[in-house]
Amino acid sequence: MPGLAEIHQLLTAALAGLGDGRAHAEQARALLVDARRALVDAQAKADPWLPVQLAQADEGLDHVLTRLAAADDLVGGYRSRL
Repeated sequence: MPGLAEIHQLLTAALAGLGDGRAHAEQARALLVDARRALVDAQAKADPWLPVQLAQADEGLDHVLTRLAAADDLVGGYRSRL
C-alpha cells in the first residue's frame, strides 16, 4: 500500500498531466481559430462557408477543457485533503 508521500507525488504528477492536456487543448483551439480566420479571409465575403467539422471540433475542445478543469479540481481537492 502506498504511503501518503507517494500518493501526494502521484497526485502532483496527475495534476501536471492535466495541465499538459489543457495546454495542448488550448493550443488546438488557437489553431482552430487560425483555421477559421484563414477560411474567412480567403473567401472574403459576408457569409463565408465554414466546414461543419470546424464547429464540431470547437465544441469538442470545449468539452475536453471542461472535463480537464473538473479533473484538475477533483485531484487538487483530494490532494489538499490528504
